[in-house]
Amino acid sequence: MAVRHIQLADILETLADAVGERTALIAGDVVLTYAELDERATRLANHLAANGVGTGDHVAVHAPNCSEWVESFYACFKLRAVPVNINYRYVENELRYLYGNSDSVAVIVAPEYVEALDAVRDSFAELRHVLTIGSEYEAAIQAASSERAFGERSEDDIYIIYTGGTTGMPKGVMWRHEDLVLGALNSYRMGAEFDIDAFAEEVAGRDPMGLLMMGPFMHGGCQWAMGNVHMIGGTFVLYTEPSFDPGSALRQASEAKVTSISIIGDAMGKPLAEHLLDPDSPSYDLSSVMAISNGAAPLTPGVRKLVREAIPTAMLVDSYGSSETGATGIGASAEDHTAPRFMTGPDTTVLTENVEDMRVAEVGERGLMARSGYIPLGYYKDGEKTAATFPVVDGKRWVVPGDFARREDDGSISLLGRGSGSINSGGEKIFPEEVEATLMQHPAVADAAVVGTPHERWGQQVTALVKAKSGNPDPEELRDHCKTIIADYKAPKTILFVDEVVRTPVGKIDYQAAKAMADSLLSVD
Repeated sequence: MAVRHIQLADILETLADAVGERTALIAGDVVLTYAELDERATRLANHLAANGVGTGDHVAVHAPNCSEWVESFYACFKLRAVPVNINYRYVENELRYLYGNSDSVAVIVAPEYVEALDAVRDSFAELRHVLTIGSEYEAAIQAASSERAFGERSEDDIYIIYTGGTTGMPKGVMWRHEDLVLGALNSYRMGAEFDIDAFAEEVAGRDPMGLLMMGPFMHGGCQWAMGNVHMIGGTFVLYTEPSFDPGSALRQASEAKVTSISIIGDAMGKPLAEHLLDPDSPSYDLSSVMAISNGAAPLTPGVRKLVREAIPTAMLVDSYGSSETGATGIGASAEDHTAPRFMTGPDTTVLTENVEDMRVAEVGERGLMARSGYIPLGYYKDGEKTAATFPVVDGKRWVVPGDFARREDDGSISLLGRGSGSINSGGEKIFPEEVEATLMQHPAVADAAVVGTPHERWGQQVTALVKAKSGNPDPEELRDHCKTIIADYKAPKTILFVDEVVRTPVGKIDYQAAKAMADSLLSVD
């Protein structure tokens, strides 16, 4: 057997050999043990190798949540190749960019997206192989060898995750496997040192846990949730319904006896809690659930309170991280905080905004969230953006992805918002997330997005798109409510009532779409 390294395929094979009988994956009706998942990934890897995929090659996966996505994920790493996450909601121009930028030589595609792929195939001349999920995929799996004849891998092998593209076209964030494992997949092990040679014995001695994840697997947060679960030999339950339904999610949690449920912000937390608190809803056995984990988008204080009320026996844990930073902080927020707070490790701090003379910010001073240690190599094919996002300060390399933050006197860090989405109104910088959290505390508000729109005097004004629970409340009442919690200049000058707040597949507000909607509604008015 080849020497094993801190590399994701080596980790899976160690798990298959040590705890092969344990359930590794539940995805809809598909249930796979570690041994079964490893064998299917091995067969797929051998199929890809036979069709020209080798070390360093990029393989696009264009599919919604399914067991085949997970198999493809590990199969690529067995070959020292790189799976590329394709956003299945993208339209032609976005797909053309992403396929072209990723330099993919093979594509594993769900049948419903074959037509979209065909429309952009002329964008990448490197394409060698297309495998369609379904009968063709299954036949390929069964015909391929189950022998692990891949040779030795390396902790320097590359993992790439393309960002969501909410502030421009997506960027491919490149990680070494070792940095990814220790910087993003080590949370359930509490950041402990990792020895691949002792891993089999360690995981065999652990009691398995189960996590229900409802985000899209094309998102890094979902892939990393699985990685954290597999690092302790647990069961990853992947939600495969085409859209989020709280009843379906709770049934899966009950049937799989999961110990943790992972949600994405208010978009999932609120309907989940309201469903549980509805006296007409069916009952669910959630006695095994010890934790509700939230990531990717913040829970506003009101929704956090609602979730605690709905599942009072479970610990509510907020986490902060990004494609560039990995797992960065654990929530320390209270219901009266308008900005989410996180406790972070020694590798995370706040740096001042001055690019020419960056330093660690003082307590109470606004700056930029930054992390050192196990961080990515940079962006794929974008040296300029890499240099800007990964500066060296006092001889130490940091990643500074653009999240404004503030150090608090209790040692926590408040996350203020994304610099690219901030609103400049008369020289005041306003972060949409803080205003949204304030609006969401009003009992009449179901959802809210805040953007900057043109203002003749102030340059920009704060404009809110609000989805009301029933009927439209008085806008002045909402503004007065905001002014009791945040400074009056941050309160929305204009409130537009909408049927839905547009969100990305991972539950984050789609600010580009929200801005376009606000501009359109204001032009009509």
